[in-house]
Amino acid sequence: GLGTTLFVTLVSIAIASVLGILFGLMSVAPSKILRGISMVYVDIMRGIPMMVLAFFVFFTIPQLLGIKMVATIAAIIVLSLNAGAYIAELVRGGINAVDKGQLEAARSLGLPYSKAMRKIILPQAIKIMIPSFINQFVITLKDTTILSVIGLVELTQSGKIVVARTYDSNMWFVIAFIYSVVITALT
Repeated sequence: GLGTTLFVTLVSIAIASVLGILFGLMSVAPSKILRGISMVYVDIMRGIPMMVLAFFVFFTIPQLLGIKMVATIAAIIVLSLNAGAYIAELVRGGINAVDKGQLEAARSLGLPYSKAMRKIILPQAIKIMIPSFINQFVITLKDTTILSVIGLVELTQSGKIVVARTYDSNMWFVIAFIYSVVITALT
């Protein structure tokens, strides 16, 4: 179960990082259309409870498309979409936390917007975002427990199976200890 939990978390956070950076940059772009698209994505993904999103991705989408979806793939999609929205807000917040004078100074020196963002703003914003990004990684790791509702056999679901077979509820201490060790190592 721990292997599945870590695999799903790592793949999801990689995809979510790409989505989050893309939508985060869109949210601070000069274009109102890009900002609007980013706002819609973030509001929808943050507004839908993860369990509802999991049911939608695992049951509704395959039914509409006439395909069969594996629980692991559905879990990665759900976690990626959800974490991507939160990472987009981390990126937006990190960029907005950099003093506006930095961008104005870069622009007054003749740097185009994209180059000013890449060379001046983003390096400063990344330092601001790192602690929140690690926190989002931990949250995504813990969110894998929700996805047992679609049949993902991750760490918590594995513990449930052991408890059901052995009637030994001490397994929850072991599960809690494993999560504590993994999360402490990550932070």
